[in-house]
Amino acid sequence: MRMIDIPPDRPVLIAGPTASGKSALAARIVRDGGGIVVNADALQVYANWRILTARPSVPEEQALPHALYGHVARDAEYSVGHWLRGVTGILNGPLRPVIVGGTGLYFTALTEGLAPIPATPPQIRAEGDGLALPDLIHELDVDTARGIDLNNRARVQRAWEVLRATGQGLASWQADTPPPLLPLGDVEALVLRPSTAWLDARIDRRFDLMMAEGALEEARTELPHWQPTRPSSRAIGAPELIAHLRGEMTLKDAVAAGKLATRQYAKRQRTWFRNRMRDWTELTPENTG
Repeated sequence: MRMIDIPPDRPVLIAGPTASGKSALAARIVRDGGGIVVNADALQVYANWRILTARPSVPEEQALPHALYGHVARDAEYSVGHWLRGVTGILNGPLRPVIVGGTGLYFTALTEGLAPIPATPPQIRAEGDGLALPDLIHELDVDTARGIDLNNRARVQRAWEVLRATGQGLASWQADTPPPLLPLGDVEALVLRPSTAWLDARIDRRFDLMMAEGALEEARTELPHWQPTRPSSRAIGAPELIAHLRGEMTLKDAVAAGKLATRQYAKRQRTWFRNRMRDWTELTPENTG
């Protein structure tokens, strides 16, 4: 991928779907122009997953400054608010941030602001866990339901929890959002938009590489602690490998299902970026050798 001409003191944001090469680009920018690679991926924050979330390797983390990778326990609460607080400390530090990841909500909160919504009480979250998706949707206020992806269980339940806990809809909270930490005008904002065929092939190759590097053993280590409702258990491919280890599917079928889940995840990411990042600079990685 070609180098981008960016002043060495200018913060950089790099968004892109999984397996699109964004982490390599971030590392290259920091290596050549200075700074710190900052994680903006909601799954790479967890300490119990490195291989399966494609977190930078130990040598990669040692070669360049990195932050907000693998610092959260599997059972810990972690939200976009936690992430923003971590980023705030980095923005106040001496190194230029190069923020890279695939979690669109993190970037939106960073560049557009985040409403100060109170934390959800555990009992309300447990109540939401027990409800079917249509029931959660049915109880949402009209403005919130109109503004979120109703096929995304996590997003819908979060909106339901906010309404249940505060009596105020998520859309109403978002309407009272404070100024952003990093407005788009103050950063170099890049979004990778690979073709579907190119990315699907990369996803399949990378999943095979993950398996060769020990993804199944990583899942085996997780098996005694596995709780499917935890946010950390949303690591793409983890449910499928856990199902294999429990004797519920063959390894071949688990790998195929993991690859499919990754492609579906990448499709959702591309949709988010297309709808929410129209003002970002587009890069097509397969055409920028």
